[in-house]
Amino acid sequence: MRLVTYLDAQGEPRAAGVRGAELVDLANADPGLPSGLRALLAGGTSLLERAAAAIRTGPGLARSSVRLLPPIVDPQKIFGIGLNYADHARETGKEPPPEPVIFNKLPTALVAPGQPIVLPVASHKVDYEAELVAVIGQGGRDIPRERAYDHIAGYCCGNDVSARDWQTQKPGGQWLLGKSFDTFAPCGPELVTADEVGPPENLRVQCRLDGRTMQDSTTAQLIFNLPYLIEYLSRVVTLCPGDLIFTGTPPGVGVARQPPVYLQPGQTVEVEIEKLGVLTNPIIAAEGRV
Repeated sequence: MRLVTYLDAQGEPRAAGVRGAELVDLANADPGLPSGLRALLAGGTSLLERAAAAIRTGPGLARSSVRLLPPIVDPQKIFGIGLNYADHARETGKEPPPEPVIFNKLPTALVAPGQPIVLPVASHKVDYEAELVAVIGQGGRDIPRERAYDHIAGYCCGNDVSARDWQTQKPGGQWLLGKSFDTFAPCGPELVTADEVGPPENLRVQCRLDGRTMQDSTTAQLIFNLPYLIEYLSRVVTLCPGDLIFTGTPPGVGVARQPPVYLQPGQTVEVEIEKLGVLTNPIIAAEGRV
């Protein structure tokens, strides 16, 4: 299945399934289904099977008639994995880490496909990072890696937008703040369920800036794969339905280029991941930014 969240006429987020060029509002098609995707994922296999049936038979609405939101609008946690491609680590002047480098992005950074990434007044070194995002379905603690895929509901494209001047040039480094400006976590366009994607170990990941390819790699190059990451994270925290894991970015980021390439107003950035689609966001400047 391919699942989205859209904004209804009352200004409320609603879960929908994709059927060709149409969307099917899941709770309208089956009143026993929740109206939100996070609650749907928490319901496990039985609710997902009902959702699949609703998509096949429910009334459709034109996709062009609604505004999409991020697939998960209210995750409890957004994890980021730093330096998770060896060649990306080296292009930044670092050796591949012996254990995962974990940081967070705040949920207020989420932004929908098609919505603008806003360059803030406080940063002039804003960078793109194309990433595979895993969405947790069944939650848990101390999850062994051989059962990790049982806890992944699906995947989507993500852009770990980063203010490099905050991330690396503030005292002590400000990874959380440098990664969490509003609009710095584009996600979408759809949540594609794990059964439709299959094993995610060799998905092509690309980033284009105004049509120019900036990043082009595959998830086969990940240092720490998803089973390792889920086991590692769940030793410390309970993973919950709807939690997002940005799995790391391949080489080609703007800060590592000579000269550096930072996002500018008027540009468009695209993240394309095999089987998941294309996440497109225009770039604008915040009011007062010079």
